[in-house]
Amino acid sequence: MGDNERLLANEAPAFSRAARVKYYNIVIRSGKGAVVTDVDGNDYIGLLASASSTNTGHAHPHVVKAIQDQAARLIQYTAAYFATENEAKLAPRLAALAPISGPKALAWGNSGSDANDAIIKFSRAYTGRPNIVSFTGAYHGSTYGSQTLSAVSLNMSRKIGPMLPGVVKVPFPDPWKRLKGETDDAFVDRMFAAFKLPFETYLPAEETAAILIEPIQGDGGIVKAPQKFMEKIYKFAHDNGILFAVDEVNQGMGRTGKWWSIENFGLEPDLMSVGKSLASGMPLSAVIGRQEIMDSLGAPGHLFTTAGNPITTAAAMATIDVIEDEHLIERSAKLGKRAEKFFRDEREKFPFIGDIRMYGLNGGIDIIDPETGKPDADATTKIIYRVFELGAIIISLKTNVLRFQPPLVITDEQLEKAFAILNQAFTDLAAGKLSLPDNAAEMGW
Repeated sequence: MGDNERLLANEAPAFSRAARVKYYNIVIRSGKGAVVTDVDGNDYIGLLASASSTNTGHAHPHVVKAIQDQAARLIQYTAAYFATENEAKLAPRLAALAPISGPKALAWGNSGSDANDAIIKFSRAYTGRPNIVSFTGAYHGSTYGSQTLSAVSLNMSRKIGPMLPGVVKVPFPDPWKRLKGETDDAFVDRMFAAFKLPFETYLPAEETAAILIEPIQGDGGIVKAPQKFMEKIYKFAHDNGILFAVDEVNQGMGRTGKWWSIENFGLEPDLMSVGKSLASGMPLSAVIGRQEIMDSLGAPGHLFTTAGNPITTAAAMATIDVIEDEHLIERSAKLGKRAEKFFRDEREKFPFIGDIRMYGLNGGIDIIDPETGKPDADATTKIIYRVFELGAIIISLKTNVLRFQPPLVITDEQLEKAFAILNQAFTDLAAGKLSLPDNAAEMGW
């Protein structure tokens, strides 16, 4: 028995099945850049970036040094009572990066989940209204508030209701909802009509505090909302005194080839949530918003003992340094174009590759049944498992979407090797050489 199997067997009796979406039976020991190594010494090119939480890669020397130096000075003092040095420097630096005009402020958290909880809190406090609108396919987190906002898996509501009151979900304009022959404008009009239906039937706009959207859904399949749809809901929000809030946890910090995914639309949010790669995967999040909104609550309305921790804020300062100094936003845009060309070339050869969505180094690739055009979950699982066998880590979303989110520091050589691995997996599937792994039934969302 290898160390992977031994450690997993040792963990199993003590670990809840609710706490991990299963994919491969490995235990990760270390990582460097875009490569992770398991406890048996196997190296894998990471095409997941730890769920887009390590955009700067694993163990970046500048981030590591910031963490080590800070740990030797002060590991923890709560920002709930006193400012600490890095936190006091980071707050104005991060706020300045937010695509919001005028004065703005932030509050710290420990995860993207509580940052989305904060959007509920601050929007209700500022507007004096109770209701929040979110979208199907969304993943906003796993606290009760953020989980109520989410709609990507039944296991996020099954057996744990009642969920937070006052949350209404409307359909996200997912390309799978497009009708055959439907034009872009007709699709947007139909989806906007579905968006407005609650407001016309049971949800008073004047009692709605905020609309929260992932401009590009992450776990919903890496799906970008149409520009015209975003403009319509943005105008609707502002016409009705509703705050427009965006979740940048998955798609922020350079992932889309811009600092924030909302910048792909030219729209300014009133509130935004940030997490994951903010501190290169260390537990730090923030809600950022217009200052008058962020001043609508008093302490301790949104604070946590360890939020804005000295080490996590040191990591975040270093993370921003790396993104700026190594031009990772520009690199994301450049490598994303290369990745899009690769997948489009592969689609010419393999009819089971369907829609390709690439926004920076950040893509969702649909695997379909060539005969019906419908999602093919089995083929997707065969592909991702074969990729794993060949030395790379990629996972699936929505049963049939390949999630392609390498660290933005991936080298050209590593990216080309990843393309070769993917091509081999596609070739093997086309040749009928692949079978489902033994644990296929429990793999994925």
